[in-house]
Amino acid sequence: MSANDNRDIVKRIEALTKGSITTKRINGREYEYWQYPEDGKQKTKRVKGEELEVLRGQIDERKRLEKLLKTGRNNDYSISPPIKVGDDNDYTVFVRMEEELSRFVKPVKEYKKRECIKKIERYIYGSETGIVLVLYGLRRTGKTTMIKQLIGEMSKEDFDRTVFIQVKAGDTLEDVHRDIRLMEKRGYKYVFIDEVTLMEEFIENAAVFSDIFASSGMKIVLSGTDSLGFLFTMDEQLYDRAVMVHTTFIPYKEFEEVLGKRGIDEYIRYSGTMSIGGFNFNEENGTFSNIKSTNEYVDSAIAQNIQHSLKFYQYGGHFRGLTKLYESGELTNVINRIIEDMNHRFAIEVIEERFKSHDFGISKNNLRRDKENPTDLLDLVDVDALTERLKSLLYIIEKEDASVEVTYSHIEEIQQYLHLLDLVTPIDIVSVADGAVATVRNVFTQPGLRYSQAQSLITSIIQDDVFGNLGVKDRSKIIDRILDEIRGRMMEEIVLLETQNANPNFNVFVLQFEIGEFDMVVFDPLKLCCRIYEIKHSNKAVPEQARHLLDKKKLSQTEKRYGDILGKYVIYTGKSGKFNSVDYVNVEEYLKGI
Repeated sequence: MSANDNRDIVKRIEALTKGSITTKRINGREYEYWQYPEDGKQKTKRVKGEELEVLRGQIDERKRLEKLLKTGRNNDYSISPPIKVGDDNDYTVFVRMEEELSRFVKPVKEYKKRECIKKIERYIYGSETGIVLVLYGLRRTGKTTMIKQLIGEMSKEDFDRTVFIQVKAGDTLEDVHRDIRLMEKRGYKYVFIDEVTLMEEFIENAAVFSDIFASSGMKIVLSGTDSLGFLFTMDEQLYDRAVMVHTTFIPYKEFEEVLGKRGIDEYIRYSGTMSIGGFNFNEENGTFSNIKSTNEYVDSAIAQNIQHSLKFYQYGGHFRGLTKLYESGELTNVINRIIEDMNHRFAIEVIEERFKSHDFGISKNNLRRDKENPTDLLDLVDVDALTERLKSLLYIIEKEDASVEVTYSHIEEIQQYLHLLDLVTPIDIVSVADGAVATVRNVFTQPGLRYSQAQSLITSIIQDDVFGNLGVKDRSKIIDRILDEIRGRMMEEIVLLETQNANPNFNVFVLQFEIGEFDMVVFDPLKLCCRIYEIKHSNKAVPEQARHLLDKKKLSQTEKRYGDILGKYVIYTGKSGKFNSVDYVNVEEYLKGI
């Protein structure tokens, strides 16, 4: 082996992950951990899913290259390289094909499929050329699993012409380009490239995949977790040359069919990510099972997504006003705070005023107004102490503790990126007086993340001294009521969001009157007709729920502005039926039927 070869191998080894993957059995279940050196100490981190696959591939590649460096290419070298084409292992990047690819896709054979896999299938087996497919979305939303499912169902002829490239830190676009050109010469047609945005040059040079390889008949699927990076690329390099498939939003119907979980409350608690195969998802070590793992997800899947993409878009020249926040390590903190107060306007006051929980304020008011068991108990809670505990749980700092002052422009920029990532979807709140949008409700599209942060509030309240003098039943009753209020507000948002997504040609909004509102109006601007809805987190049908729907003045005002009312509905958690001329619709049935 030449000195140049040695230098190349050393360079590649230095770019790969150090450490090892170990398996521990805890309470009868096996968990994988990454053990690695840092600052002279041995550290351990729980890993799973796509992160585990990436780390395992990098560690295996590092070990292989270290062995190769030690022994050279001779007959005594007994470790089989990960890729074998004839007698040569001449690919630069980590590639799976043939038997190794078969082993890689086998574990997902029995998994149920997400709906969007059909778009990937249409692209793979379609006749269109010069187009790549971009499969993008936040971590743990099923991207790699869908790729494995598709490959696993290929005919032998197609499978034999398929390769899966796992991009790792240190890989360059030149490396991948050279390897795909070699694959093309050898007759490979279907190329899946995972974590493609890890390549620093990708955003500015992605057109190479469509203009060179896809145009010659190859089918190129690009996937990764840096959603923002793909959107930047679509604006320039891949404009009109890519099919986009987004995985971040998981509707209720898929939550039930793919993961096997049922019920709107389960969806509120856990939805937002897909576990491997949909089994044992979000339990003790799940993504949104506790506030620590939730905030780790916000950090890695959202904040780092934004940071990494901005770093390589326009060669780092697009950070705009967020540069100082990023450099000071406070961007994640600001994003956390915005997410917690998502139902408020994105305004500077949200960051500047001392932290107060929106959920807590709503719960206090509702407990006072409870018709069966009104109580002012939450008025006695030490709000300052509660706030400090809640801040600690959410890793939130106040303005005076921050080294960089957060301005209105910071908030606007973060809001723009959250919208681009489809993490936030605006729902209009319209005034019946003039039909104008009075304000906008920003709905967060990952309910499990939102609910986890709300639960941290409850944890803080339980620790308050006031509760120490209450019996367990009284504490439980108040906690249940607070959580029920939170779930009710989230259920409204879920119904609005999914209705809007399912009816792109209709206007979906909240309609406000002088007193009261319709929780949802679905207006057909072509036929000039509408349907009106109340949304209640209750399994009981009572007259009060439909009072606005039967108010003659409200109906007259609505018909004047939005045409004939084709139906009046209460969406709730009970059984579907008709009560007092109003259709009551079970929420799960409604969400599965739209």
